[in-house]
This record gives sequence, structure tokens and C-alpha cells, in this order.
Amino acid sequence: MESRNFVAAREMVAGGSWLIPTMNQELRLAKPPLPTWAVAAVQEVVGPTENLALLRLPAAIIATLLVLFFWGLVRELTAGRPAERADPGRTAWLSALVLASSLLIITTGREGQWDIFANSFLVGALWLLVRGWRSTGAGYASFAGAGLLLGLSILSKGPVALYGGLLPFVGCYASRLNEARAGMRTHGRGALLAAVVALGVGCAWPLYILYHVQPAALAVAQTEVTAWRERHVQPPWYYWNFFVFSGVWVVAALASLAVPYARRRLTPFLPYALALGWLLSSLVLLSLVPEKKERYMLPLLPPLALLATGILRYWETAFAQQQATRTDRRLLRFWVGVFTLVCVAAPVAMALAKLPGFGPATLRFSIGTVLCGLLAVLVVRGGGQQLRPPVVVGGSLTLVALLITLLLPAYPLWEARREEAGLHHLRHVRQLPAIAGMPWYSMQEMHVKQVWAAGQAVPLWRIPTDSLPLERLPFATFSDRRSLSELPARWQQQLQIDLIDSFYLGRERKDGKWYISVVKHR
Repeated sequence: MESRNFVAAREMVAGGSWLIPTMNQELRLAKPPLPTWAVAAVQEVVGPTENLALLRLPAAIIATLLVLFFWGLVRELTAGRPAERADPGRTAWLSALVLASSLLIITTGREGQWDIFANSFLVGALWLLVRGWRSTGAGYASFAGAGLLLGLSILSKGPVALYGGLLPFVGCYASRLNEARAGMRTHGRGALLAAVVALGVGCAWPLYILYHVQPAALAVAQTEVTAWRERHVQPPWYYWNFFVFSGVWVVAALASLAVPYARRRLTPFLPYALALGWLLSSLVLLSLVPEKKERYMLPLLPPLALLATGILRYWETAFAQQQATRTDRRLLRFWVGVFTLVCVAAPVAMALAKLPGFGPATLRFSIGTVLCGLLAVLVVRGGGQQLRPPVVVGGSLTLVALLITLLLPAYPLWEARREEAGLHHLRHVRQLPAIAGMPWYSMQEMHVKQVWAAGQAVPLWRIPTDSLPLERLPFATFSDRRSLSELPARWQQQLQIDLIDSFYLGRERKDGKWYISVVKHR
């Protein structure tokens, strides 16, 4: 997904159309262009670059916005709750920290793809919608802002986030699950304004595409609809492990889903029925779609983070006021046990992985082991013995920061652990003087990762549909075969074909090999 986004952005910056994107000089209409525009804007500022940190910067910024939007949404949803009178805003900022440190947010927020954009703008729209519905005035500014953000969500990934996030939230907010639903009836015009703005912004690009390249757009739309039924098909229960993706908060997340335990305890801190209904309805709607991927669970993370925060707030209050039950103490100690297990497992995993720079004799391993050990001791003492939940919360946040610092640099090494030595890849051979300055063509469909590695477009030469580009001779060809046997015989009589070099597609020889040839006049 990243390669598709980056290749399309590269071609925009190289002189292609920003409104009718291309990928390897083919129309790229399968996804809306907003995330690609963001990456292209970065390249306009810093110049053409293959620095992944810079290219992923827009996604990181949008992930940060997601956390801030969620903070605002939780402030609106918890305003007036009994616990907020004693400690205003604590639930909101703790919810933001929980969401920011959740596993799925961390992994998707560092990748330059579409989902984080769509879901971030959606959460921002939900915040402004709730703000508008709860305002004493007309609230038109909030509704207009909500419509704008909904439109940006559509421009990021079509109606996907609206289906998995907006529909279940609004449905639950308008139902008896929400104690404050009366405000919706008095703000009908504001909601209509939000809908009009959202459709105006979100549909602008699709309508432009339909007007200019209607046949291609309709064909792509049909392909995408079919993909929902036929690609990446998983069983309905594929998302049932969603709570795991909360990461270090998994114990609190599971406790919040146990309705008999959680409902009475969480109600003073947040609208429990609304949050649980939002989560479960999103889960059901996402599970109904045959096509499933892990990152498609992003709409589940905000309500899950809210529920987990409710458990944390309850534990803080109950233990501080000496009102915790035996079940509360058992759950807190179980969380401490899981935390300690992770602290022990991290250094063990570093040792067993045997990655360069991460082994037992390295400074990184020593620092990681000492810090994990100290964290485990502090949390066992403060959380397990003294029964102080804030110690476990602080330890969990620190552990996430530590693991990110230690393990993210190890990820490229982990991916390359089985790479065979001496393999040439396209990023190495693309600088060959023999093909410098020439047009490049691929004889078969080239994977988008290879197109990105090429550093420029390598359009497909469709034979015999495409004519022989004599005016572009000499040019380089990329093929999965040594000889260009697919060329018509009459062409081969006019051309001289010299095999120049080859490159491997993956980290191992079994992943395949392509060949580079130069085609010129005899």
C-alpha cells in the first residue's frame, strides 16, 4: 500500500496530474487522492526523495491529529459525568494517551497508507458533530467543520470509514443508549449542513473523475465492489481478537467488555452503554464485509480506548477511596503479572532474535534489560503490592515508549534476517550507465514495489497491442525472461537486443529474477 501511494505521489511531482493520478503511468483511481497529495506536498517542499521517514511524515501528523480529535470527542462525551466534577478533563486526556499507545495506532500511524487519514478525519468529524448537538445555540460552525472533516475522510478512502465508524456511532447516539440524544432533534438544520458540506467536499473528486475518465472510473468502481466480496476474504469472526490490538491495555479492555462487571463501575466516568454499543455495532458491520484486514479494525480502537480508560479511571478512584472489591484487586494483580511477563519477554526476545546490534553483548541490550527490570520492579511493588493503579498506568506508558525505542530500529533487521548475500536488486542496478537516460519499459506487469525501487516509471509495453516505439530507441526493457521472445518476428529483424544485467525480486533467490536488456537498431 505504501508503494502505491509513494509511486503515485512521485509521478504527481514529476509533472503528472494531481487530479487524475497515475501509478506507473497507468490511471490510479482505486483510492481517493488526499493521502497521495499529502506525500506529494512533502516532496514539493523537500524535493524528490526516497527517505521513508519524510514520506511517512504526513501519516504521522494525521495519527497525531487522530489522538487530538479523540481527546476533544471524549471531553464532549464525558462532560457532566459525576466523576468529571472532581477531576475535570482527566478521562479525556487519559483516553488520548491510551489511544496513542495502542498497538494498532502505533503500527498504522507509521505507514504511509490511506486508513489512518480516513479514520482520523472521521473521529474529528464525530467530535464536532457531538459538540454541535450539545451546543445551546445553532452550532453551525461545528456542523460545518464536521462536514468538512467528513468530506476529507471520503477523499482519503471513500465511504469505508463512514460505514465502519460514522454509521454505528450516529446510530447509537440517536438511540436510547445515549442519555443526551434529545439535542439531536433541535439541531436538524446543523446536521443537514454537515451532510451537504461532506457530500460537496467528498464527492468533488469522484465527480471530476467521472466527468473526465468515466469508462475507466466505472470499471475501477466495479472492481473495488467485487474486491469487497472476493479479495482477502476472511470468516466473520476474523475481528474477534480486536482487543489484542490495544496492546498494553488489553487487560483493561477485556475488563471493560465484561458488562456485568463494568457497567455499574464505568457509568460515573463515561456513557458506558453508548461506548459499548458504538464498539459492538462497528464490529458487527465490519464483520459483515467478506474482505478483512487487520488495519480495517481502526474504527474499533477509539471506542475500545474509551472503554479501557473507563476501567482505569474506576480503578484509580476505587483503590484511592478504599472501595475496591476482591475482583478489582485480582484484575489489577493480573495486569501487573502480564506487565511483568512483557518486561521479561522483551530482553529474551532480543537475545533469541540474534540481530546485529541487539545481542546480549550490545549496549542497547544492556540498557533495555536494565530498564525493563526496573519497570517490572516498580510496577510489581507499586501496583501488585501497594495496589496503586496509577503506577501501572505510568509503567505501561513508559514500557510502550521503551519498546518503540528498542524494537522499531530492529524491524528492518528482522525483515532482512533471511536475506541471501550477494543478491543484486533493482535499487542497485538502476544506476547502470548502459541504461542511464533511456526510456524504460516492462514486458510483464511489474509489481509496484519494484516500480518504487526503480526510481521512475517503468510502463508496461503491451505486445502486440502497443506499436514499436521506434522514435524512442534505444530503450531498456525489464522482463522475467532472458530473451524477448514475445516480440513479433518482423520486429526482431529490425532490432538488436543486448542483455545487460539482472536483479532479484526479493531477499532470496527463490523469490524470482528479472532481466534488463537494451533494445536498439541493428
